[in-house]
Amino acid sequence: MAAWRDVERAEPEFARRVRALFDAHRHKTIATLRADGAPRISGIETQFEDGELVFGSMSNARKGADLRRDPRFALHSATVDPVEGAEAQWPGEAKIAGRAVAVGPITEGPAGDRFHADISEVVHTHLNPEATMLVIEWWTPTHGLRTVARE
Repeated sequence: MAAWRDVERAEPEFARRVRALFDAHRHKTIATLRADGAPRISGIETQFEDGELVFGSMSNARKGADLRRDPRFALHSATVDPVEGAEAQWPGEAKIAGRAVAVGPITEGPAGDRFHADISEVVHTHLNPEATMLVIEWWTPTHGLRTVARE
């Protein structure tokens, strides 16, 4: 697994695009696993701080309980629709998956738990310049950056 700084070092341009998508909107979506193994989707805010992707969970929130029990997560940037006639300008969407590492209580604002992301995968899905193909780029610590284009 990796910290965000590892993604930035390995693939700076790719990391810049992914981070821009996460920074473009305040609210993101996180998937965690319930005690019975079923998925749970929750709203969340994230930040990039000192080479780490960090996020929190308010005290007694279900997503925090999920992450303390099973740290696996999938995080999705805000999604916006391509503008008709200007599809090639669509920035796409980004996803980050990994394990949440509890690093202690939130020290500012409402009480809760603070987590750092131990990243296993980063994905940027977008259109090619002609807007004729869907391009999926994904990075893992083991395999680096890979790309697939689909019609």
